[in-house]
Amino acid sequence: MKTTWGNIVAERPIIAITMGDPSGIGPEVIAKALSMPEVASRCIPLVIGNAEMLRKAVTLTNAGLTVEAVESPREAAVAQGSVAVLDTGNLDAGDVQPGEISAVTGKAAMEWAVRAGELCMDGSVAGMATAPLHKEAASLGGFKDIGHMEVLQRLSGAPKVLTMLTSKGLRVVHLTTHRSLKRACEYVTKDNILEALVLTNKAFQQWGIKEPRLGVAALNPHASDGGLIGDEEATEIAPAVEEAKRLGIKATGPVPADTVFLQGIRGDYDAVLAMYHDQGHIPVKVYGFEESITVNLGLPFIRTSVDHGTAFDIAWQGIADPTSMVEAIYAAADLANGTGLAKSPA
Repeated sequence: MKTTWGNIVAERPIIAITMGDPSGIGPEVIAKALSMPEVASRCIPLVIGNAEMLRKAVTLTNAGLTVEAVESPREAAVAQGSVAVLDTGNLDAGDVQPGEISAVTGKAAMEWAVRAGELCMDGSVAGMATAPLHKEAASLGGFKDIGHMEVLQRLSGAPKVLTMLTSKGLRVVHLTTHRSLKRACEYVTKDNILEALVLTNKAFQQWGIKEPRLGVAALNPHASDGGLIGDEEATEIAPAVEEAKRLGIKATGPVPADTVFLQGIRGDYDAVLAMYHDQGHIPVKVYGFEESITVNLGLPFIRTSVDHGTAFDIAWQGIADPTSMVEAIYAAADLANGTGLAKSPA
């Protein structure tokens, strides 16, 4: 994908990379990721955050990078061995205490996410990949949004956004994420499931899969055993699957949850629709925790993310694993180039 401003043409997509909460491992995993030549070969990275905190992370990790503060994405293509940081000036590096929950850093992290979303919407960057923020810190900083997805949905006005986790070819879309289990079960309705299947089908078609194969997880054990263990399969999930089929969607289910993810791993589906947060998160993280990332479906721009938290317990010790950050950047760049997620699971 080429990005053009006047006479300036960038052959690689510019990907905004938000720093996340700087009291956590975000700056460290970004520094480690951007020190890898393969990342720079896939995209032009533009960090949205605090330049001084990234310099500290580069020193901590011996990343061998020069950090350059820039004022706009136009300046992102800095010299080899350097990384551009769009420093919004909303944080004093001296106020950051590693491993501590802080309203100051929580507010800054959310503001960086908003800025990256704005750049995506105005076309200045081709997509965004986010390092982790801390929800309690963000709340203390005055943000009512639960996380990245919620603030970006509000910012963009997207009517419906879903979370998909992916690792090593297993892709799991979630009907619900940050809801209590009781509320999540109440959300398992024909209309909600059908809406999720339609959105997922459309997203995968945009990513290059003409006829996505979608497995649909059951809610109850053994897919309710013919109604002996609950009735949501018969009253809500199966009718949604049948309606999706009538719309031309290749949906299968409800499939017992102890089976459907194994089928996804072996390549029977391009994605599996899970009914609630832990039902979908657990198989992905057990299958490939280090490689797992998040991709949002339904936003009017590309947003990927690491699939781990701020890890305050190991923050600023130089030991955080950057694999998920690397994979999130790769996915954002590949989606921007029209090559990401286009192949079926192995």
